[in-house]
Amino acid sequence: MLFAAMCHDKPDHLAVRLATRDAHVAWLKSLAPRVRIAGPFLDETAEIMQGSIVVIEAESLAEAKATFAADPYAAAGLFESVEIRPWRWVVGAPTA
Repeated sequence: MLFAAMCHDKPDHLAVRLATRDAHVAWLKSLAPRVRIAGPFLDETAEIMQGSIVVIEAESLAEAKATFAADPYAAAGLFESVEIRPWRWVVGAPTA
């Protein structure tokens, strides 16, 4: 099953994001091929990262929550809020 994490950064925490970004990307790569999509939310100028969306495959919501809790961004206290929900990929989904 797929789970989407929608993560919103705390205000004025760009420095935390940038300092932790390499560890976060390495963590995402370590989850391959479970990661289906991942990338940052941007501000209105499309220049400054302000959050993340990550979709992973997991057996349960509990497993997805445990996986996202291991994100270096979460450990660094970057996120103001994180919502993790089951997600169904309908349009544009790759064929199996």
